[in-house]
Amino acid sequence: MLPFAVADSLIARNIRPTFFALKGACDPAAVARFHHHWISIGQLGRLKSLLRAENCRDLVFIGTLVRPALSEIRLDWGTIRVIRSVWDAFRGGDDHLLTGIAGIFEQDGFRMVGIKDVAPDLLMPEGCLTRASANDEAMADIARGREVLRALSPFDIGQAVVVIDGHVVGVEDIEGTDGLLARVARLRGEGRIRAKAGRGVLVKAPKSGQDLRFDLPTMGPTTVEGVAKAGLAGMAVIAGNTIAAESQEMIAAADRAGLFIQGLPA
Repeated sequence: MLPFAVADSLIARNIRPTFFALKGACDPAAVARFHHHWISIGQLGRLKSLLRAENCRDLVFIGTLVRPALSEIRLDWGTIRVIRSVWDAFRGGDDHLLTGIAGIFEQDGFRMVGIKDVAPDLLMPEGCLTRASANDEAMADIARGREVLRALSPFDIGQAVVVIDGHVVGVEDIEGTDGLLARVARLRGEGRIRAKAGRGVLVKAPKSGQDLRFDLPTMGPTTVEGVAKAGLAGMAVIAGNTIAAESQEMIAAADRAGLFIQGLPA
């Protein structure tokens, strides 16, 4: 899992990370091998106290979280004090939410950093990583996908699109990339997508103007599995701004499936 890959990268460079794990969202068994504390959603006051006790000034937001209903949030006094800022953060897309919450911590002197800063070894390099490579048709689909993602960026919707033979057949929504690929596989199974298997591309890119400290596009072996089931030729992502989790396993899986993985210049 990505948070623990980041932690392992830090430890390899003699930096000791501390986890502040969200109850109900973090795997207790996986986090047990790291120094950690448990918090509930809405406990900003408790979190800030723990951060100061641990002498933590640099913070990294990692992982995914389903937006909770307001009734599920356990407000403490520290959260109530900034409730208007919290409410404003929730009134928008994911990038707006993360940037808003980060601002609350920065007002108290903490420094928000990104995976790009603390674990650059986990970022996608530029170029083709696989034995298979993108042909001219795939490169045209990639260009089309990037155009679509740039156009959608102001709406803070998603970071991925599937393009087959120039046709946009799916855009990432609240289901995430795995859901998008499952939807394409289902449409292909229903005969709604008639292009032959082995054509089309998953394209992932950060939103234009996105705060690159948070919510970078991520891919890994599960993404490769989804691309294969969707009958695509491969996937293309932005080099340096995409996290490649379990990269060796991902590349091996893509080679077994005959798929390409292409790192694109930003």
